[in-house]
Amino acid sequence: MDRSEEIGLIEEIIGLAEQKSPFLDAEVTHSPISRYASPERFQREKALIFKREPLSVLRSEELANPNDFVVRDVHGLPVLFVRNDAGEVMAFLNVCRHRGATLERDGQGCKRVFTCPYHGWSWTNRGELRAVPQEKSGFPDLPRAERALRRLPVAERHGFVWVIADPDAATIPEIGPWLGRLDADFHWLDLAGHRIVAEDTVDIKANWKVLVEGGIEAYHFRVAHKATIAPYFPDNLSTYAMFGAHMRSVLPRNTMVDLDRNNTDGWSIRRDANLLYTLMPTTQLLVQQDHVIWIQSTPRSEGLTTMRLVTMAPEGAGQSQDYWQKNHAITMATLMEDFELGEEIQAGFASRGNPSHLFGRFEGALNRFNLLVEERISG
Repeated sequence: MDRSEEIGLIEEIIGLAEQKSPFLDAEVTHSPISRYASPERFQREKALIFKREPLSVLRSEELANPNDFVVRDVHGLPVLFVRNDAGEVMAFLNVCRHRGATLERDGQGCKRVFTCPYHGWSWTNRGELRAVPQEKSGFPDLPRAERALRRLPVAERHGFVWVIADPDAATIPEIGPWLGRLDADFHWLDLAGHRIVAEDTVDIKANWKVLVEGGIEAYHFRVAHKATIAPYFPDNLSTYAMFGAHMRSVLPRNTMVDLDRNNTDGWSIRRDANLLYTLMPTTQLLVQQDHVIWIQSTPRSEGLTTMRLVTMAPEGAGQSQDYWQKNHAITMATLMEDFELGEEIQAGFASRGNPSHLFGRFEGALNRFNLLVEERISG
C-alpha cells in the first residue's frame, strides 16, 4: 500500500463519519440457505474451489531448515510437506505408493528418508523411491519412477507455503500475480518478516462461508462484541474493496474519525484501523497495530470447519511472550463470539425459519463474497 492510497482510505472513512453514513452498496440482497446447508453444494465447492485455488497452509518458518517436515490434513488430503536437502519446499500425499498406508505418522520433525511402517518401503525427501525390501524377488520389474510419491504443486511467498490440494494439478499459479494489487500490500506489511508467537485450533460447527461473513461487516460490532471490542470501534462503520477474487476491508477505530484533516503527515492506517484481507477461498489476515492474525479455515463438511488462528509478530519486535499471549487471548475471545453465533446460525438452518439470509446495503461485502463463490462452482 503506498502513502497516497493509505491517506485516501483514511479520508474515505472520515468522510463517511462526517456524513453520519455507513458505506452503502446499491441494493439489499438475499443469500439462499441452501448455500450453507447442502452436502451436494459442499462437494461442488470442494471440487471447484478448494482443489483449484492456492491455499496458505503453513508458514515458511515451520519448515525452517533443510530436511524439516510437517504433516497436515489439507481439505481432506493427507499431505507431507518437506524442505529437502537443497532447501526447496515440496508437498506430497502422505501415502505409501505400495499399499497405501500412512507413510509418515509423526506430525513434524527432521528426516532425509521416509520409511513406510507397513512393509518398509522408503522414499527420499525429494519423493524418489529409495529402497524396497526384497525387491529382486518380489518386484523384479518395478518401475521405480512410477512409484515416486504423489506430488502437489507448492510455492512460497510472503512467508507462507501455498499449495494446490490436488495431486492431478500440474502447476500452482504464481502467487504474486494471483494476489494482484494485494501483493504490494503484503510487502508493505513485511509478512515474510513475521513469526508465529501464539496459536489455537478449534472446530466450529458452521459452514465456512458463515464464518467468513461474520468478519467482513461491522454492523454486528455494537451488539455481538459489546463486552470485548465494541467500545473501541464506531457503530457500523467500515469500507471494503475487491481485488479480483480477494477483498480488503477497513475497520476503523474511534480514533480515526477524530483525526486532524490538516495534518495528514501524522496519519497511520494501522494505528487507527484494523485491516482485514480475505483471500479466496479460505485465508484471512487481520492486521492490527503491531501484529497480524492469520485465520486459516479448513472446511470439513457443509456444517463443520476447522479454524487455525495464528498470531504473528514482526521478527525482533521486542515484546515479551506474555504480551503476545494477552493479545492472542483478546483475539480469541472476540472471534469465539463470532464463531458461537455462526454455530447458532448453522443450527437454525434445520428449522427452515428463513428461506434466505438478508444482506443490507451496508453488508454488501457478504453478497460480493458469495457471488465470487457462485461464479466458481458454476464453472
